[in-house]
Amino acid sequence: MLELTEAEFERLVSEAIDEIPPELAQMMDNVVILIEDEAPDDIPDVLGLYEGTPLTERGEWYTGVLPDTIRLFRLPILRICDTPDDAVEEVLITVVHEVAHHFGIDDERLHELGWS
Repeated sequence: MLELTEAEFERLVSEAIDEIPPELAQMMDNVVILIEDEAPDDIPDVLGLYEGTPLTERGEWYTGVLPDTIRLFRLPILRICDTPDDAVEEVLITVVHEVAHHFGIDDERLHELGWS
């Protein structure tokens, strides 16, 4: 398992977010990205999780709701990494994967695109 401090991991997440093309980043709406140490007990091997209503499913009813959340799980990601370069790649893949869910892209399509 690769060891990174919380601050180092946060930097990787910030760099991955910066990789989102500006035209897409501007379209992100009412979503927050959180970093947690561990995934929920019922899904311990997951690296990230999107919870909310994708942009493609929002309608007139979508007002005054709490933000969607993208949760990134630091230790599960680091457990599958051997090098800092592995961590950069896994964080980027996880961020892109969860942001894609915010845009309404499902796991099947992400797999087809190579982002699963």
